[in-house]
Amino acid sequence: MLNTKSHIKLSLGYFLLAALLGVVLRSYVVAPMPINYRFIVHTHSHIALLGWVYIALTTLLYQLFLNKEELQGKYRAIFWFTQLCLLGMLLSFPFQGYALFSIIFSTLFLVASYWFTAFFIKNAPTSIKKTKAYICVKAALWFMIGSSLGPWALGAIMTILGPESIWYRLAIYFYLHFQYNGWMILALVGLLFYVLEKHQIIISPKIFSYFFWSTLLGIVLSFFLSTLWTGPELIYYILGAMGALLQLIGFGILIKIIYGNRLVLQSIFSKFQYGILKLGAILLFVKMILQLLTAMPYFANLASTVLDFTIGYLHWTFLGVITLGLFFFLEFHGFIKLSKSSCIVYLLGFAITELLIFYKGMAAWLGWPLFEAYLKLLALGSFLMPIALILILWQSKGVDAKQSV
Repeated sequence: MLNTKSHIKLSLGYFLLAALLGVVLRSYVVAPMPINYRFIVHTHSHIALLGWVYIALTTLLYQLFLNKEELQGKYRAIFWFTQLCLLGMLLSFPFQGYALFSIIFSTLFLVASYWFTAFFIKNAPTSIKKTKAYICVKAALWFMIGSSLGPWALGAIMTILGPESIWYRLAIYFYLHFQYNGWMILALVGLLFYVLEKHQIIISPKIFSYFFWSTLLGIVLSFFLSTLWTGPELIYYILGAMGALLQLIGFGILIKIIYGNRLVLQSIFSKFQYGILKLGAILLFVKMILQLLTAMPYFANLASTVLDFTIGYLHWTFLGVITLGLFFFLEFHGFIKLSKSSCIVYLLGFAITELLIFYKGMAAWLGWPLFEAYLKLLALGSFLMPIALILILWQSKGVDAKQSV
């Protein structure tokens, strides 16, 4: 039998490693170490996105939508091929950054993601292909495939135009935008619809259609917000603003669906789980408001010139919206045990580091002073996250995953 719970533990292990690397990066300025800072940044980001989020999401998708005995062999082959790619990245990025071996393993990882997508779409039961959950998840997977155009383009851009070209940064932003907004957040929405439909909550096809298409179009158009640092024509600002507004409209429709069924949801989820869901929704709303602000030329310029605002926004999305969403579904489906203590430690680390990162951005913007203990506090705040993850892994030892809950 396939033990998908061990796959989730492995994904949390990757997250713990990424969090520890984050502590190393934050401590580097306080206490210099014999490492290449830029190489560790590459390792940290790849293991966080591809080790933690990708493995956790694909494991959930397999467990909830496909888990059949006859598919276990094929899924196991995809899973271990993916682990080989991640191990290769772990053994190459810290020592050479973007170079031959890290590029080979990163490329192989893209192949692994294509393999999983084809496997999922081909083997999804006919009975689920018309569900709202499957429609969202399938779109999320296509966004993941589409995002890979960014990494594929990097080789040609570096060879022909060089890393200083604006196209180099645009290719990276293209990848990150469609990973975060298209693949990760939309897949989490699909998992939410899965729970709603499993509990016979009726959602009007018309309302769902409004949500789905406004969200999809919003994701596509809001990519133009990632191009505004180049100082393009006015039309790009308008398209980016339309995308951000459409995503907000989609979010509003989703909140209306959840609020309209809140009594049922409160009976499905524990009070603690429902609280995490509400917090995740608040964080997503703030993320979308920040996104909309950058459609204005002044804030677009601010986001591109003050790096801490960009870093804060990316961490807000990744550590707040996406990770909290994953914690919610992993807890609900019985893959992990999320206690109040581990959640408080994690959220405290998240809040402290976000406040400090945005404070540094505000200091650069408004000329505020940077207090003496800033860097030490940032390193200490970062250290709370691996502590929380160790607690989660420890408390989840005896948990048995629910089957297709």
